[in-house]
Amino acid sequence: MLLAIDTSAGTSVAVVDPDRGTLALRHESGTRSHAEVIGTLIAESLTQSQVTAATLSAVAVGMGPGPFTGLRVGIAAAQAFALGAGKSLLRVVSHDAVAFGRYAEGFTGPLLVVTDARRREVYWSAYSGVDATGIPQRVDDPGLSRPGDLAEAVTDYPRYERLDATEVSAASVGLLAEALHRHGRAFAGPAPLYLRSPDVTVPTSMKRVSQ
Repeated sequence: MLLAIDTSAGTSVAVVDPDRGTLALRHESGTRSHAEVIGTLIAESLTQSQVTAATLSAVAVGMGPGPFTGLRVGIAAAQAFALGAGKSLLRVVSHDAVAFGRYAEGFTGPLLVVTDARRREVYWSAYSGVDATGIPQRVDDPGLSRPGDLAEAVTDYPRYERLDATEVSAASVGLLAEALHRHGRAFAGPAPLYLRSPDVTVPTSMKRVSQ
């Protein structure tokens, strides 16, 4: 069983089992309350599923793309929980989880996953379909562009069915992580997919104040 967390679009926490599917799923749609709700959603998910930290096999987390502030909350929470429980941390691309869920519903064919990046921009990932194991095949790394430029940014844009996702289900994050592990596929790297610099930066030099 896995505890799965994603805060790339809202805050989502789930407990999933490869045989029994989703045992618990809690979601908060607000995009500015990640830190306030993440602990409660984790506790509620464990209670609802009647699972303890000790019985989990690992912790899965969505690595984005997502806005800096929200995304880092989920990643930090997943890292802290995994460390405290002595469990492995499994990282997946959040868009891959969205695509995994859509294909699991029976969709076939090219798919374009689009999520809100704020600042009048969108994140996007293009998929050619799934492989023989049902794992989505992403055409390239996730991208960032203005909505009006998307048709030019995505090669062969008309061939894709566009999916504008307002949330990323932690259940899909967890089930994708299970599938990647089961079939020996690579997980996402340790670097979060912010795709742009954070809103606040540390000054490289300090102005001297006169006495």
